[in-house]
Amino acid sequence: MLKAILFSRPVQTAFAAALAGYMSLVKHTTRWQRSGLEPMEAIWESGEGVVGCVWHGRVLMTIAAWPKDAQPASILISRSREGEVVAKVAALHQIGTVRGSSRNQKKTKEKGSLSAFREMVRHVEAGGCMALTPDGPRGPRYRATLGAIKLARATGAPLVLLGWSTRARIVVSSWDRFVLPLPFSKGAIVWGEPLHVPADADAETLEACRKRLEDRLVAATQEAERLCGADLIEPAEATAQERPA
Repeated sequence: MLKAILFSRPVQTAFAAALAGYMSLVKHTTRWQRSGLEPMEAIWESGEGVVGCVWHGRVLMTIAAWPKDAQPASILISRSREGEVVAKVAALHQIGTVRGSSRNQKKTKEKGSLSAFREMVRHVEAGGCMALTPDGPRGPRYRATLGAIKLARATGAPLVLLGWSTRARIVVSSWDRFVLPLPFSKGAIVWGEPLHVPADADAETLEACRKRLEDRLVAATQEAERLCGADLIEPAEATAQERPA
């Protein structure tokens, strides 16, 4: 009964509106320091499609980093009930969505993933920004999979890497160490060096690009923490079974 109420449409809508408003409050009351803007300004001015990367635990304040007049942004969201809330929040901030696989049978998941990938390719090729969380949806934390790399190879678009942090924050004890920033604080937005994936990249080259993405995105995120005086969050240990595929 309680779960049915919590996941009802009116409750989801109210929670999404509250979260979207809170994100705007943090965005406008934080004293942001920005780093790595020069290559990003060239990319924004080009109007060409891009693949954006941010760690799963840092999705909340991407709205503070991406200009409204830059490439239209979309994010990949699951078809879960939690995903419905995220989709509503994104809509309130005029961010598009691509819905991924559901919790149905494996065959349905595979079809959903393929359909989502094709939609992401179309969005990037049309001059949009497709934002992905390389360690999502289940981790390990700060360990990149090949999803963003394969999208960059398919589209020829550059990968842009975003790290951010705020000094005043709450770090949730979840697998991704989700960061809830608090308003009226000092913050930092750091763009890592953009990454290009060759169109003819083989498995070895893809893995090298994946590792480069992982290293640069960790470095950008931790540099943001240093700039605003927050404690560093370290990558999770990757076991042989957890290594990205």
